[in-house]
This record gives sequence, structure tokens and C-alpha cells, in this order.
Amino acid sequence: MSDKNIAKTPSAWNTVKTDRFLVGAPHYPEHVDESYWERDAERMAKAGFNVVRMAEFAWHILEPRLGTFDFDLFDRAIAMLGRYGIDTIMCTPTATPPRWLTVAHPEILRVDGKGRPMSHGSRQHCDTASPVFREHSRRITRAMAEHYRDNPHVVGWQTDNELNTSMPESYSKATLSEFQIFLAEKYGTTGKLNAAWGGDFWATAYDSFDQVVLPIEFGPTFPSPGHVQDYHRFLAFATARFQHDQVEILRATNPSWFVFHNLGGLRDIDFRGQFTKDLDFVGYDIYPMLYDEFQRIGNHAKVQALHLDICRGFSGNYIVPEQQSGFGSQPGFCTLTPEPGELRRMAMSSVAHGADGLMFFRWRPAHFGAEIYWMGIIDHDDVGRHRYDEAKQFATEMTALKDKILGTYVRMDVGIAGSDFDNQEAHKTYSIGLPSPQDDAVLLHQYCYDRGIACGFIHPEDDLSKLKLFYVPHWVMWQDEWTEKLQAFAEQGGTVVIGARTGTRDEHNHVIRQTAPGTSLSKLAGVRVEDFGRLAAPGANGLFEVMERSGGLVVPPNRPAESQRRTRRFKIGNQELTAGHFYENLSVDADTEIVAAWSNRYADGLPMATSRKVGKGHVVYLGTYLTPELTAALAERLFPTAGVQPLVDDLPAGVEVTMRMNDERKLLFIQNYTDQPAGLAAVPPGKNLLDDGKPVAGGLDLDGYGCAIIELEG
Repeated sequence: MSDKNIAKTPSAWNTVKTDRFLVGAPHYPEHVDESYWERDAERMAKAGFNVVRMAEFAWHILEPRLGTFDFDLFDRAIAMLGRYGIDTIMCTPTATPPRWLTVAHPEILRVDGKGRPMSHGSRQHCDTASPVFREHSRRITRAMAEHYRDNPHVVGWQTDNELNTSMPESYSKATLSEFQIFLAEKYGTTGKLNAAWGGDFWATAYDSFDQVVLPIEFGPTFPSPGHVQDYHRFLAFATARFQHDQVEILRATNPSWFVFHNLGGLRDIDFRGQFTKDLDFVGYDIYPMLYDEFQRIGNHAKVQALHLDICRGFSGNYIVPEQQSGFGSQPGFCTLTPEPGELRRMAMSSVAHGADGLMFFRWRPAHFGAEIYWMGIIDHDDVGRHRYDEAKQFATEMTALKDKILGTYVRMDVGIAGSDFDNQEAHKTYSIGLPSPQDDAVLLHQYCYDRGIACGFIHPEDDLSKLKLFYVPHWVMWQDEWTEKLQAFAEQGGTVVIGARTGTRDEHNHVIRQTAPGTSLSKLAGVRVEDFGRLAAPGANGLFEVMERSGGLVVPPNRPAESQRRTRRFKIGNQELTAGHFYENLSVDADTEIVAAWSNRYADGLPMATSRKVGKGHVVYLGTYLTPELTAALAERLFPTAGVQPLVDDLPAGVEVTMRMNDERKLLFIQNYTDQPAGLAAVPPGKNLLDDGKPVAGGLDLDGYGCAIIELEG
């Protein structure tokens, strides 16, 4: 690595500052007899791998007793790999503390909301907020760093492993004490704390910070949204602080090392704060066939694209420390198995969406433990079959094309507001059964994905100038400086679309006292919200069904007839559509155009969507949530005037298209995510870098799971 990202502002346009494409696999030499090590290293080298990652779960080996360190096993494994030209990324092993530590200090265990401490025998069972656990984390990190300070084969570090994936929350005594300290430093006085949390509601005020409790759900009913918001802010703070302890030690020991983290569940981490700024780059583990929360999309290729586009919005390009390579399982779940050709195709899609390095999980499967059927590149019988062949092909291709790929960012014509920790958490504190901003955004992302339109997620603080259209999906917390960014974007010709409920709460989760959407957004959009209300979800029989499924209060659903009577419809252009989830009745300024109006019941004729000209562009306001039909109608109306066009005309179903680019080149990534051949009738002229630079002009044929990277002319 060179010219690191440290101290740079997180941006969706950042690239990983590296002079090689890292490709390899997580490797666990402690899981096999040493007699396997050399042939493992030899096969990795033949596959074109240049790096492995190791030791993230090996604290018990590295420090078998307090203060007694033993690095011999990993020293020998690293040396063996080094003889075959393979470097090592070491990991701090703090996701799995050894049993001697939890026996000596049971107070470091996480505690769930029912008061049950977590147990040894799994992972992530210790509380990252605990000062005692932090002390031991620093000790093992310092010992490892000092031992490997001058080892030429150790090139970088991963902090911990998938922080907060298993269980981000804790209700331990340590968490409570640290939370109280956090609040005292944040607010200074309990008067300010009580004002922020609304202490005059339900007599929830405090006289001192040591009286503050942790927000437990249904204890017996709901805590204040401000209380919950600050608890999750604290969890994010504690997570960043825990990692910062380790990063400080690693950087002081050897400044030439790169440092990253491999994120999994993405919970209770503020990606635009210290957590990301401490790192050279971020890593995202991607298992396209695993993510249940996205499976409603129906296609794991779309799931992968959405997941990585969301992640790229946090801080730009990334590496993938764990890429699904085969069947994966733990005792309670399992994934589908990638078919021949899919391993390479999924890896290529990760690169298309911003990966500047990739490691296949894992080199070989374990024969014991909770992941015995999590398959790797090599099978249980020590044979490398089609997965090895595909990994080898991918590694060879990426090594050959690194000078073309590295230094390019992913094109976005349509940007969706994302990557904001406070808005993500604010929705959770008071969801009232409504879709989250991300749930709403998925509809626009998938519309663009299916049509080959360059789309992704980006924070409004970021550089919006490369976009053509920017959509804000009902961010309830809004800052006036973001309005200034939207105005500047529109004045230069951009199209801004603001969703319902945006700007309706302040930073303490209080409803604002101005008419929604707040002074600055009202002025920009030329609208005011006069009334609002809840609507049934599209296809639902009753208003409160979503609340029941979400675990909220059990409220008998409305009778279907009543739900039908309260359906809201609107006219946009020559279409009449049904609204879903939420409605707002708007009043508009004289210079604001009404582009859609409610068309039934008492609201007939009232504005639903508006457009106001700002400079060379427009600001559109929506008084409802997206539905598939509304998304299509808006795209048909707004995309042509915004200059949004598909990257490829007449994109066939089952084909994904993405572009990476910089000032010197444009690379069009095309992948067929079906097992059947696909043909594209019109591809921009260029040369296919995955086919020996063969010229492409006009049509392009792809085999099942086939891939192409077209370097465009001009």
C-alpha cells in the first residue's frame, strides 16, 4: 500500500490507495496439521494469490496464559507462505477472548436485555465498552504488534472481526457506567440531558448522571426516542473507541502497515466518524446468498449489488476480506450453494461495485466447530475443484488488470441519501410500522439496477457534483448545511427529490416546532406540510398489520372495508396510482409547480408532489413514500430532463451493468447472473479486457455467468 487514506474525509468517490490488487483468502493454519501447510502455500501461489488473512480467532494460542505469549505456530505458518511469495495480514484476535480471561473477569461479558450474561463457547461475547476488556485488548494487540514489527511478510492488520455482527447491544454494569460517563461528557448537566430526552414526559427526568438507566424495551412500555438514540450513539462511540485503542498501537509500532476492519452486520457503527477515519480503508464481508433482510428483492445478484452500493456510500471503495465461495452454514442456518461459474461472477460483481481487493472465504473448510459446512476454495478432502479453478481465473485476471482498475471509482448518475448513522437509528427509535429510509430507497435502487442505470448511495455532505439526480428518502433528522448542498447541486443543473417526513425531527429526536419540512427545506422546495397520516402498506388488509409483525403493540387490524375506504389515490401525468404507507397534504408557494395531486376523498385536488425550479435544476417534493408504480412514474418524468440514461440500451433481464471510471478511462462491467446465455444488442465500442482486449462494437454475447470488462473508447 502507498499514500494512505488516513485523515481524508469519507467520500463515496474515494479509492483505496494501493499499488496492487490484494487477492487471496482467510487462512487458518491452526485448523489443520502442519503437514498440509506447504501444499496449501504452493496451491495458493499457483492460483495467483498474493495475501492471506489469519489469527482473528486465535487469542488462546497466542496468549495461552495471562502474560505468556507463544507466536511459534503463526511464525512458522507466515514463513512458509512467505517462501511462496504470499504476504500475511494479521488480525487482532479480540472477537474471541480465551476462557482464562472470562473466568478471571466475568464482568467483561455482555448482558442481554433480560439480564442474561453471554457465555464462553461462541464469539463476540465480551463487552467492548468494558474498561477491563479494553485493557486486555490493548495488551494482546501490543504484544502481537511488537513481535511482528519487523517481519517482512506481515504487511497489514485487520482489527477484530466483524464488530457488532452477533450482538451490538449490552446491558452490563460496565456498559451502564460507561454510558453515564458518555452522557456527562456530552451534556455537562442533567438539565440539558433532561431537555434532550424530554424528561417531563412520564416523569423520566434524572437528578444526577449516576441515576441514568439503560433503555430496555417494554420495561413495561417504550422508552424515550432520545434516550434510545443516545444509547446507540454510545454503542457506536464505544465501538470506535475500542478499535482506536488497537489502531494507535499498530500505527505507533510500524507506520508502514495498512489497517482496516472487515464489517459484517453494519450495526451500531458510525461510518462517517472516528471508526472509519482511523482506517486506511474499510473492508466489507459479502455473502450474497445469506442476507435474509434483503431476500425480498428475490435475486442474490441484486442483493449483492444493493449491499455493496450501500457500503460504498460510507467511505468509497473498499476491499472484500470475505467473499462467499461456496455453501455456508452454522447449525441454525445455511446458504444456497454457488453453481459453477458463480464464484467468479460474484467476485467480479464485487469489483464492479467498488472492491479494490478481494479474499475468498475461506481457503479450506473447518472439520470441527460451528462452521464445519462453511465451504472454502479447497474441499474437506483436500481437493481443489471448480471453486479453486474459478478463484485462480479471477486472481489471474485481477492481477493482470490492476493498473486499469485501481484508481477508478464507481459511476453514479442517481444518488440516494445514505450513510448517516443518526437517521438510521432515528427511524428505529420510532418506526410506527413504516419502512425505513433504506427500505424506501431500495425501490429506486432496484428500478435503476434492472435498467442498467448508474445508481448508488451517498451522504449529502459528500461531493454531489458528479450526480444528475439525488433522492432523500424521508430522513427525519436534517441539518441546514445539507440544504445548502442541495441548493448548490440544483443550481448547477441537478435534480433533487425529497421524500415525505424529511426534516421533521431535531437531533434530540424531538418533533420540530416549525411547519414541516422545516424552514430551510420549505424554502428550498416551496412547500409546507399541512396534514399527514398513515396508510396501509401496498397489498395489506389493514392499517396495523406491519406494526404487529414488527413486534410492537398488538392492535387489532382495521376491518378491510375501513382500510379500503381510507385508501389514498393520486394522479401523476395521465396515470392514477395508489399511495402506500403515508400521506402528506401540501400547500405550495406561487413559484412551485404541482406535478401530482391527490384524487379521491376529502383530499381530491390537494398537492401530493411538487417541483420548484432552482437555478438550472429542480427540487421535487413527494408527499408520500415510494411504491414500485410511483418509482416508475417519477423516473419516466424526471430522468429524461435530468439527463439520466442507461449505461447500455436494451439491457436484457439477468444482466448487470456497472461502470468504474476516472479522468483517464471508463470500464464497463457486464455480468450475466443467470446460467443461460445472454446477448446484448448494443454495447458501446471498446475492447473486452477479459477477452485479450478483443474489440467490441455493437453486440456482445455472454455465456451463463459470463463476465466482460469493456474499456470504452474515447
